[in-house]
Amino acid sequence: MRLRGYVDDDRRLDGQKLDGDRVFWSGDLPDVISKYAVTDILLALPKISRKKRRAIVDQVQKFKVHVQTLPNMKDIMDGQVSFNDIRELDIEDLLGREPVAPNDLLLGRTIVGKTVMVTGAGGSIGSELCRQITQSGVHRLLLFELSEFSLYAIESELKRYIKSSDLENIDIIPVLGSVTDARRLQETLSYWKPDTIFHAAAYKHVPLVEANPVEGIRNNVLGTFELANAAHAANVSDFILISTDKAVRPTNVMGATKRSAEQIIQAFAEKSETRFSMVRFGNVLGSSGSVVPLFRQQIEMGGPITLTHRNVTRYFMTIPEAAQLVIQAGGMAKGGEVFVLDMGKAVRIIDLANTMVQLSGLTVRSEANPDGDIEIQEIGMRPGEKLYEELIIGNNPKSTVHNRIMMARENHLDQADLDQLVDGFRKCRESGEAIALLKKMVPEFDHKRDNEEVEIAS
Repeated sequence: MRLRGYVDDDRRLDGQKLDGDRVFWSGDLPDVISKYAVTDILLALPKISRKKRRAIVDQVQKFKVHVQTLPNMKDIMDGQVSFNDIRELDIEDLLGREPVAPNDLLLGRTIVGKTVMVTGAGGSIGSELCRQITQSGVHRLLLFELSEFSLYAIESELKRYIKSSDLENIDIIPVLGSVTDARRLQETLSYWKPDTIFHAAAYKHVPLVEANPVEGIRNNVLGTFELANAAHAANVSDFILISTDKAVRPTNVMGATKRSAEQIIQAFAEKSETRFSMVRFGNVLGSSGSVVPLFRQQIEMGGPITLTHRNVTRYFMTIPEAAQLVIQAGGMAKGGEVFVLDMGKAVRIIDLANTMVQLSGLTVRSEANPDGDIEIQEIGMRPGEKLYEELIIGNNPKSTVHNRIMMARENHLDQADLDQLVDGFRKCRESGEAIALLKKMVPEFDHKRDNEEVEIAS
């Protein structure tokens, strides 16, 4: 690299020198890029707001420059990172909103001094829940996970954090098991007696669940029923289901299974001393299956970037913010609520793809720019995919004490009908029968594959 100079938004520094290299005023940045044929811009701005970071990126986005982020200087001086840690700009910082300081009372009500269990503890949301729970004064944390590798990874990470932070009074208990195994759940809950359960275990990848509906139902629906039933029997104080915007008027099997899971929780809330509630939100950035790492990989390979439709929009939230809001929503629960997280504005996926190409110092290849570097291809909508997602079934969300958490109460099946359908799911072995049962449990389920000749694994 050849350093051309520094940029600062203090106009008084314009023309000054730092170690022999000129300081430029940020208002002249477009001219500086053109005059000196700048190819790379390094952001050394660890503390600026996301809004300001977005404004800077918007300013340089029209130029063919590669934008990267420098590590925090304090970390460099402390020897924690090196200049080899210059990294790509976090798209999460550009899409995420300004963080809101958490309400410590809401964070602590279901955690401080308690035994907490997280299912799906090794997943994207589950692992972040575990990190934040560990930092919030928990007494004992049960990591319930089906994948041995994922369980090992999150247990090792949390134990390293506890040791480095002098939090030796926290017990981390790794538990291998499936939420569909009623006996394993009963043994775990009766022995460890958790006060709070965060149920994050689920199959969430839309095309995979679409291709394997019976297994999706077994894990997402029956697994939720078995866990809720075990929590009810064990007199667990609080149970929080992690749901998804795809549960609202679902068009795919995954969304229908998550709406079914919500109905199970709503039914248990009416008969149990346990406070059952659920939290519904959209896509989290950086999770498994997220478009951000996929697009980044496709750009590194020279393209093309593949997207299903240029008009597809999605809500996005960072994983830490989502997990923090989930915990705070659980702290407000009285039983039966559907908490809905404020996801901000929906983002057009094609705009996200364009931004990522430009921040890589490349250009998009198109009819107007045939010599561009990266092509964006539309490959068609995936089975069950929506152009846009919704967060609320009804039109009457209520505000809560937290300005980014709304609350709704939605209709659900009565207990007798629910029990009959759950029994049907237990006996189900064929995909067509499974989808028919899902339609009975979720009448608004509009399956987009009904009229298609598509082979589905059963």
